Order: sequence, then C-alpha cells, then structure tokens
Amino acid sequence: MKDATLSILIGGEAGQGLVTVGQLLAKCLVRSGYFIVVTQSYQSRIRGGHNTYAIRVGVDEVVAPTESVELLIALDTDTVALHRHDLSPDGLIVVDSALGINGERFLTVPYKEFGKERFANVAALGVLCSLLGLEQGVAAETVDDFFGKKDKSLATENKRALNAGVNWMATKKRSKLRLPEVPNPSQRLMMNGNEAIALGSLSAGVRFFSFYPMTPSTSIGLNLAANAGKMGLVVEQAEDEIAAINMAIGASFAGAPSMVATSGGGFALMVEGVSLAAMTETPVVVVVAQRPGPATGLPTRTAQADLEFVLHSGHGEFPRAIFSPGTIEQCFHLTRKAFELAERYQGPMFVLTDQFLADSYRAVPPFELERLPPVEPVQKPGETPPYQRYAITETGISPRLLPGLSEQLVVADSDEHTEDGHLTEDLVISPRMVEKRLRKGAGVRSEVVAPDFEGEAEPDLLLVSWGSSKGAVTEATSRMRSGGERVATLHFSQVWPMVPEQFIGYLESAREVVSVEGNALGQLARLIRREAGFDIERKVLRYDGLPLTPESILEELSR
Repeated sequence: MKDATLSILIGGEAGQGLVTVGQLLAKCLVRSGYFIVVTQSYQSRIRGGHNTYAIRVGVDEVVAPTESVELLIALDTDTVALHRHDLSPDGLIVVDSALGINGERFLTVPYKEFGKERFANVAALGVLCSLLGLEQGVAAETVDDFFGKKDKSLATENKRALNAGVNWMATKKRSKLRLPEVPNPSQRLMMNGNEAIALGSLSAGVRFFSFYPMTPSTSIGLNLAANAGKMGLVVEQAEDEIAAINMAIGASFAGAPSMVATSGGGFALMVEGVSLAAMTETPVVVVVAQRPGPATGLPTRTAQADLEFVLHSGHGEFPRAIFSPGTIEQCFHLTRKAFELAERYQGPMFVLTDQFLADSYRAVPPFELERLPPVEPVQKPGETPPYQRYAITETGISPRLLPGLSEQLVVADSDEHTEDGHLTEDLVISPRMVEKRLRKGAGVRSEVVAPDFEGEAEPDLLLVSWGSSKGAVTEATSRMRSGGERVATLHFSQVWPMVPEQFIGYLESAREVVSVEGNALGQLARLIRREAGFDIERKVLRYDGLPLTPESILEELSR
C-alpha cells in the first residue's frame, strides 16, 4: 500500500450499478475499521456516459482523494482506456471476462458463471472483499442491511452471489493489495457531507425544509424527507426555488426553524427572498452546494466559485454569516451553528459546500446528539405595551413574538417600516432602521469561528484555504514537511464575517503565502485583501470541475 493507503477506482456507465458496488465496498471497509475518502464523478445523464466511484482507504485517517490508482475495477472498456495510465506500478485491473480484455496486470472475472446478471454487483463485492482480505461475514451483513431481509428469495440470491465471488477468489493467489487487519476496529459512521448537513439540521430542531431538486444539494432534502415522519418536520418540494425560500420564510415567521438547500442557479432565484428574510428579520438557513458555472455549467462537478455571489446576494445592506465546512464533522456542527445564529440574530445565515464534499463519504465517529439541545425560537415580549416587533435596541435585536401565540399583535412588512411593523417612507426613520439591522452584525462578528492554523510559527510557506479543500491542503503540507520543508496551513471554515485580528499575524509572519482554491479568481484571497489589507499574490487554483488533490497542489507549487 502506497503511503499506507490504497486507492480503488470503480468505473463504468450510469446504470451499470457502479455506485451500488462502491457503496457496498465502502460500507464493508468502514465496518472493518478502516478510514475512507470517497470521490464520486458522474455525468449529467441517467444512463450511459463515463462515471467513477473512487475510494481511498487506510488504517489511519485519510483526509483527501488522490490521483493515482492501485485497484481499478472496470465495468466497461472505456474505464480501462481512460484510467489505465493512472495505475500504479503494482496496480491491478479487475475486469469482466466478457469484455475480452487480458493482460499481465488484469484479473479477469467470469461473472456470467456466477449466476443471474442482476446479482453481478454482489458477486463483484465478494471478489473485491476476498481480494482485499475483508471478512466474508462483514460483507454478508452489509449486503443484508443494504438490500433488506424481508424478501427471503432476494436475500438468498444475494448470499449465493456473494459466496460465488468469494469462492472464485479463493482459487487465486493471495493479493498484494490485501489490506492490513485493523485490530479492535472502532465503531464509525459512513456519512457524506449532505447527510451530515441534514443530521446537523435535525439536531438543531429544523421543522420545515423546502427545496427544488438541484444537483448537488438534492440529497439533503431526500435525507430529511426519509426522516420527516419520526422527527416531526415538514419537507416540501416546491415548484421552484422562489417558492422554496418564501415557503421557508413563512414557516419560520410562524415559529418553525426552517432551511432551504440549492445550488448556484437555484440560489440566483432565491436572492430576493434573502432580502425579504433580512428586512422582516426572519431566521432562515440557506445551504448552497456549489458546482461550476456560469448558468448550468458542469452540473455534476465541483467548484468553489460562489463565495462572492453568496456574500453579496440580496439587495440592500444587512448582516449575515457564511460557513464553509471542510470536513463531515464540520458539516454537522456548522449547520447547527447556522441555526443558532439565525434564531439569535433573526436573519438569513448560509452554509456553503460543494459537490465534492456533498457526495464524499468518510468514516466518522458517532455524534453525541444527547448533549446537543435543539435551537428553539426565542419569544421575547416587549417591556411595555404596545408590542413593537422592530423596536430599536442597542444590539439591533428586537423582541420577537410568534403570531397567534400571545395577545400581542405581530405586524411585519417587506417595505421599510416603523418599530411597530407598519410601512413607512419617513426618511428619518429609514436610516435608523438600517443602522438597527446592521448593529446585529457586531453580535454575529463576535461569534465568528476562527480559522484553523496548523504548523510551525513563522513558516517558510503558508497555504491558505477554505471549505472542502482542507483535506488536500493538509496532506500536501504533510508531504512537504516529510521532505524537510517548513510549511503551515490556515483553513477558513467560516468565510464571513472576517475578523482580521484572528489571522493577520499568521499571514504576516510567513515568508510566502499561497491561496489554494477551487475557482479561477482566488475569491478568498480577494476577500482577505479587501478586509485585512493583505495581498496574497501567489495562488493555486483549480477550476476544471474536479476536486483539489495533494498531487495537483504540489504540482502547481513546483512550477
């Protein structure tokens, strides 16, 4: 195993079941105690096209994908042609014998001899688990849990196919790719970024979620819908994104903690609603899962190009927070924090993720949900009647009552308004209301999550990143340190507001600072220059739709 990890790439056409094989294998690996990073690459079509499901696995924590391949599972001939050059010197290609491809580094598997074609994916799992040295019992339990046990004939056929794959591999030589055994494996969850966001919102007490399906955000809504009945929330698929955000604002106004999720094109339709939430001072959490643009762009690929868009979305001036998680755990905890800030400061808060992190499965320890209380809408009546929803206060936070739950009349208006909520065009009151809303920004700023610095003080090289690039940057610096270089990292899991006092010292003490981002303009670097006055001249930028990897970073740094 190169650098104590093994890279597995499953390739084929959409509709061939490569995701099923990938998910089953990934679950077996996690249940056997290994760490994983999954990278899914797929085209915007239901059948056909070239798709891949990559798993990087290790005994110790794995934080990033890699571009080399040790084990290539080819479900079609295109996979061999496209990825053979990525194979490591000791790598192996597993291919269906029906494809008629042979060679020294090939393991040709006669899947047709294993029985019905419908169960070929389970037979392939048996071959792979045996090849890697995974216990057959773990594989059998994983298959039962994945497909269910109620249909006894289906369970019997799955078991037969799995055994056929394992037994066939038993006649072959012991694999060089066999994984080292994990003694006393810890219990971990296999979870991707969207699942963690959904779970984080559930732990925060979300009661209403609305969305219009848009890759790569859709699975947040699907996960919430699957748990809606037992968790007591409403999930609504709206006719479009305009309706989705306005539904969420209405639900939140009535007292239900609310969230919407979308991608760039869908968020473009939501921005008027963002301003409505700001003007009415209504809490709402907005998840924007980035993909390349402009327009439809590359709808199933990844990018970090919407930071400036989300930062400046909505007309007018009002405070907001933008979180940019870099790990599955951060997806969970920062979504919770977005709900907390939305309720506390009564306005829109954002979680900015991307296709890579949304679809990337990792092995994470179970979250301690019992210690995390839900976020409840805070009802604060005015000190003296009559109730003034938009009372001007020192903090900018006005007393909030929910309509119909008290004897007070709750009035709200999307136009500029007086303290009691009625429309006004009084040009004396208007600036006072603008300033009141902006004062909430001081509170939001006081709760900013500081960027995470790792490495030696006063390094020769400091790599600055945000969001999902965290893992690739971390591993790239680790490789450089092993070569004797003095390298450090600075990762922003919250990109707005920016508090220069939290990070300017790190920037100024490094001999050279490089920004690493998944966009073409270096949007975080531009924001740092604007807010902190520090110009990051050198940048490592990737904008081909693929995630940053340690290799792509190191290659660019070497130029």
